[in-house]
Amino acid sequence: MSTSLGTAPPPVSARLTRLGALCGTLSGLLIGLPALVEAFTGETAPTSVLLALSPAFALPFLTALHLHQGPATGRFGETAYVVNLIGVGLFGGAAFTANLVLFFLDDDTIEAELTGPTVPALLGSAVVFAVGCALFGAATIRARRVPRLPAWGYAVVLPVFAFLTALPESLLTSLLHLAVGTTLVWLSAALWGTVAGPPQRSR
Repeated sequence: MSTSLGTAPPPVSARLTRLGALCGTLSGLLIGLPALVEAFTGETAPTSVLLALSPAFALPFLTALHLHQGPATGRFGETAYVVNLIGVGLFGGAAFTANLVLFFLDDDTIEAELTGPTVPALLGSAVVFAVGCALFGAATIRARRVPRLPAWGYAVVLPVFAFLTALPESLLTSLLHLAVGTTLVWLSAALWGTVAGPPQRSR
């Protein structure tokens, strides 16, 4: 039976969806759990390491979620996904640097090193990240494939997180990290729930 080209996208594999959901859950936990600790202890070396790794696991999650909801979001969803992916890459690199490099330097050294285009580049990465999250969150809301509350959380809380995360550690920043982590875990659980039945073994 012949089919015309471009009539329907190939189905997303259940394995890819589950792997993306697991990565999203891990990304959320790597943000939320350190925030719970830092609410009582302040920023520490172990929590900084965990926070630095979180963005890397967000990338497979975004891909799996986009593939799941892409048919319902069209070109807008594709554009939102690309911008969000670039933003997470840039902002993730900034977070990696801040938590695994700058954290271990004294204030005088940090002030001396943050010269030239460094600060504008960091601010630019936050802007791209915020815009990408707002767009992708809007696409997720529009698709109606996951619960609306975490979809709205992605569209609103993550852009705010991009600019407030640079503030000194406080109860507010810990709560914001916790909100972001909860949003990612909730969306990941919803994505996992879209896969019907147990994983199938290849023959």
